[in-house]
Amino acid sequence: MTNAVSLRTLAPHDGPALLHFELENRAWFEQHIEARPEPFYAPQGVQAHIADLLAQHERSEFHPLLIVGAQGQILGRANLKGIDRQAGCAELGYRIGQAHTGQGLASLAVREMVRLARERWGLRTLLAFVSEVNPASARVLEKHGFERAELRPGLALVQGREIDCFRFQRELLPA
Repeated sequence: MTNAVSLRTLAPHDGPALLHFELENRAWFEQHIEARPEPFYAPQGVQAHIADLLAQHERSEFHPLLIVGAQGQILGRANLKGIDRQAGCAELGYRIGQAHTGQGLASLAVREMVRLARERWGLRTLLAFVSEVNPASARVLEKHGFERAELRPGLALVQGREIDCFRFQRELLPA
C-alpha cells in the first residue's frame, strides 16, 4: 500500500466516482455479499444512496468512509452503521475493490473505523458479520481484536442462496 491512500467521509460530490467504483466491482461484490437493487446502479440511484447515508450521518446513526487513491479514485468503502450512542455500539462493514485486495486497505479501514468508533462516537462495542466462506475478512477482523462469536444461519442472501455468517465483536477501550 502506498502513502497516497487516504480515508475520508463520503461527500455529496462523490456520486460519479462512487458509481464507477460500484459498477467496476459489481460482479465481484455480488459473489460475496447481497446484491444492491438495480436502481442503485444509475447516477440518480447513487446520489439518492449518498443523500440517505449523509442524512443518517447527520443524525449520528451512520459513518460512511471512503478509501481514496492518489488520483481521487475510490479503492474501497467502510462504514459504521446502526450507531447507537446510548447503547455504545455499532456495526462495522467494509468492501474493497477487487483490484485492490491484499494491499492492506481492509486493515487500514478497520483501524480507522475502530478509532472513529471510540474517539468520535464514544462507542464501547463494535460488531461485524462475515460469511463463513470469507476467511480473508475474518482474518482482518481477528487481526484487529475482533473475536468470533456465534454463527448466524441464513443471515445473508448471495446469488439466490442463504449464507451463514459469523458475528464478530470487539470491545473498545476508552481513548
